[in-house]
Amino acid sequence: MRLYVLGLVSALIVAGGTAPGFADEPAATGAAPAVVAAPTPPPPAEAAPAPFDLAQALAERSLGDPKAPVVMVEFSSLTCPHCAAFHAETLPELKTRYIDTGKLRLIQWDFPLDRAALFAALLARCAPPERYFGFIDVLFKTQSRWARSSDPMKSLAQIGQLGGVPKATFDACVEDKALIEGVVKLRMEAEQKYAIKSTPTFVFNGGDQRLDGALPVAKFVETIEALLPK
Repeated sequence: MRLYVLGLVSALIVAGGTAPGFADEPAATGAAPAVVAAPTPPPPAEAAPAPFDLAQALAERSLGDPKAPVVMVEFSSLTCPHCAAFHAETLPELKTRYIDTGKLRLIQWDFPLDRAALFAALLARCAPPERYFGFIDVLFKTQSRWARSSDPMKSLAQIGQLGGVPKATFDACVEDKALIEGVVKLRMEAEQKYAIKSTPTFVFNGGDQRLDGALPVAKFVETIEALLPK
């Protein structure tokens, strides 16, 4: 199993003289001593990465009342345009109508489809848990810019800095093998337990209902209403 995980991790990642500052001329005999230039100050040290808790970084991310009668698991990739459309066009109405009223709980499940999506997921998970969905929102809204840029990693690092994740912390997160393997295992579990093959896919109440792909909000309303206690 570990060899399989490492293979999937690899597939996702591939799919990346004289002492300075001193004068060199000797002093002439009988002349005033040569002036020695001050040493060139070293560049300022980059702040050490803020420590992060691996278990916390890989913990479930959800919105809504833990006791909500309907639980919807969203399997998504941060480079998936249809996933971005769901977050922009459908989720706000579901949040107002069902999540904020305690009827629906949303669980966000990482299913990265490519290297950029994997590292974007790592960025969101390395942010403080209370900022997770804020990062998800920004990453989906700016998807067309960072996912298609010539250097997605640089773009992601910039998004992280704007959201309070220092570059040193971002670098440490995307190089953490245990964290990478943890996110890849989430994808594997989705494939094995729920037969997820594409994004976005939505599973309700452990498998009672399932929706696949870009669908109108009315279809979500119909499904949720059918599952609410009468």
